[in-house]
Amino acid sequence: QVQLVESGGGLVQAGGSLRLSCAASGRSFNIYTMGWFRQAPGKEREFVAAISYSGVSTNYADSVKGRFIISRDNANNMVYLQMNSLEPEDTALYYCAARSTGWPARSPVEYDSWGQGTQVTVSS
Repeated sequence: QVQLVESGGGLVQAGGSLRLSCAASGRSFNIYTMGWFRQAPGKEREFVAAISYSGVSTNYADSVKGRFIISRDNANNMVYLQMNSLEPEDTALYYCAARSTGWPARSPVEYDSWGQGTQVTVSS
């Protein structure tokens, strides 16, 4: 019901910052809970952050809490992931996901739509 396109990935030095963007198209974006997930080669897809449809409620993985900030701009159908103090362990393909109903869940199976991903590589 919603199409998602991520952008903003790239190569960055450890300690640096990146801002990922997710552009959504489709009806009623403002009612979707939005999430960010990441997957490194050979590893399971893991939860990073999520935000409620209103933007009031957020949820973060322990590994990124205090470093990453998720936000959204419903007027422009956008969700963002500001990544600070990046570490090599953050290297992964980052996915934007949308959930049609519910709270900012941590499980990928709770999300209905997915983008194609944007690569983030953090070098030491």
